[in-house]
Amino acid sequence: MTSAPGEKLPELYVAVDVEADGPIPGPYSMISLGMAVAGRPDLTFYTELKPISDDVVPAALAVSGLDRDRLLREAPTAGEAMAAAANWVNGLRRIGRPVFLAAPAVWDGMFVHWYFVRFVGHSPFGATGSGVDLRSFWMGMTGGEWVATRKGIIKHQLGLTDVPHTHHAGEDAAELAQVFDAARRRRAGWAAAGERAEPT
Repeated sequence: MTSAPGEKLPELYVAVDVEADGPIPGPYSMISLGMAVAGRPDLTFYTELKPISDDVVPAALAVSGLDRDRLLREAPTAGEAMAAAANWVNGLRRIGRPVFLAAPAVWDGMFVHWYFVRFVGHSPFGATGSGVDLRSFWMGMTGGEWVATRKGIIKHQLGLTDVPHTHHAGEDAAELAQVFDAARRRRAGWAAAGERAEPT
């Protein structure tokens, strides 16, 4: 559904999750990418990627459970995967204005922005690839300290203890989208009631 002519489109918070086989892009590879729109569980994207280097940190690879040899044989190239991801993000512009969201935005954003610029030429999230970090959002919302903003704590505060974190990029993007949507609803409820957020 598109908006009427002249109507300002709403922001769409695109929760992004990355699995990688090392700590930084370039020397190491992003091996899967998931995206999901907060408040719109029907809008999701997932791809695996062929590794771009021979270097790998076994412990990092083990987190995802992905078979690197299978990815080398079967996964789309980084160029193909990132072009598909950019097309998906840009397709959202029919209904809203995509905004990058991650937890943490620094780590996931580092991989996603580097890959978009390297393999597509630019990021659909803008020249800096900047966006929303869940923990920073929660700090601002509650006035709490950084130590109280781990995702598990946030999920507990929101009553989302049955929402798992699986280290599958698609599932974890959907998890983040659900958490952020619940956080925004909580904040809106506080605002409507004229309440002040209490630090967690």
